[in-house]
Amino acid sequence: MHDVVTILLIVFYVYIILSTISVLLMENRNPVKSISWLLVLVLIPFLGLIIYLVLGQDYRKRKMISRKSIQRIAMRPCAATNIKDLDTSNINIDYQKLIYMLKNNSEADAYAHNKIDVYAEGENIFESIFEAISNAKNHIHIEFFIFEDDKISNKLRELLIRKSKEGVRVRMIYDYIGSYKLSKNYLLSLRTAGVYAKPFLPLRLRLRRSKINYRNHRKLIVVDGIIGFTGGINIADRYLYGSELGKWRDTLVRIEGAGVHGIQKLFLIDWYFVERKLITDEKYFPKPAMFNNNILQVVSSGPDTDWESIMQGICSAIMAADRYVYIHTPYFMPNELVSGCIQMAALSKTEIRLMIPEKSDARLSDLSTSSFLGDMLEAGVRVFKYQNGMLHSKAIVIDDIVSIVGSTNIDDRSFKQNFEVNAFIFDEKTALQLKKLFVDDMENCRELTLDEWNNRRRRQKLKESLARLFSPLM
Repeated sequence: MHDVVTILLIVFYVYIILSTISVLLMENRNPVKSISWLLVLVLIPFLGLIIYLVLGQDYRKRKMISRKSIQRIAMRPCAATNIKDLDTSNINIDYQKLIYMLKNNSEADAYAHNKIDVYAEGENIFESIFEAISNAKNHIHIEFFIFEDDKISNKLRELLIRKSKEGVRVRMIYDYIGSYKLSKNYLLSLRTAGVYAKPFLPLRLRLRRSKINYRNHRKLIVVDGIIGFTGGINIADRYLYGSELGKWRDTLVRIEGAGVHGIQKLFLIDWYFVERKLITDEKYFPKPAMFNNNILQVVSSGPDTDWESIMQGICSAIMAADRYVYIHTPYFMPNELVSGCIQMAALSKTEIRLMIPEKSDARLSDLSTSSFLGDMLEAGVRVFKYQNGMLHSKAIVIDDIVSIVGSTNIDDRSFKQNFEVNAFIFDEKTALQLKKLFVDDMENCRELTLDEWNNRRRRQKLKESLARLFSPLM
């Protein structure tokens, strides 16, 4: 009897595995990613199936956010400029095409005449954020992947509670997994004070319907519809006091002007997702002041978008580059398209500089990242390893005109699975600021050479190659 039960269980498991594999194949994913999941299913019995059900399902074709709801918010009158009416006299035709593409692939409106400030030091970043929130009169919208339950996060909590008690409407979105350290008391104190704090995709114990693999990685703040922030930073002490990796280096942009409407619209779309409540009041889109002659687009991507918008934007910008492309990223595991664009640009004599941390907070990612660097170096890309702490900045600057700052890493998780946001900025002043920051950061780097990479120990090469197999799943 025992043998019969065992055989039945094996037959049932094989049936489930074969059914799962058939579904996986029918989704027509990237072959490399499909093969990675097939290896997990075949080589890790039982556990591999659970991992797939929790992490591996593809929801891109099953929209998480209603398109009708998005359109209702997007139709809210705002300060966007018709692309045909933009002043693009100082932007070459290739970058003009990029503006059109971002409008078509992600409905990213173009906003002109913004005031844009760039911040790269934790002290200055949080000082600017807290100053804006302290002066809020009507509303505060705040959305981050990680809120740590630490000094800086509690300082923010106390400030949000004070503003709520003053009558300012405060809405807060935190990622359920990214902010897992938030205590019940932390959240209860906010809600008791009238702060509307909502988790994004809380964990549900339903394997077949698990969305744990789709996280909200966005970082957004809007104050009174007048001031907006976005970048790569999270709410955590490590940007001020460091961690075992040292102090964390990141990039944030503070925006005033029409571009704040783009950040506001994205927040309200995410708010609809967590609260199922549409907010379209005019007060959230006040008439903006006019500042410098520039163009800004707030580009979002995630499982709710038809296209991998940010990845397409980054690729298009790199291929349009004439003189240089400087890239900050903490995790570098590019897919074939991104890798190919970087290499082709470098082979075309565009100066490509890539800066990554000497050591990040994810050992497996470091190993995988290293495996991609050989092709970059052979194509002529200069690779710099940041040694003055942890480089967490996600910023790209091109040809003294295009700046891309936001939450997106150069990896498949950011391009395809996470909810992300990046500001695409067409402005010489902003580009020169980011360029200077990159050049200054080079003083805290060592440059990796092709000889050094080729002469790695065989054992190290093997570890990196094994880690690379899982890069599509990270």
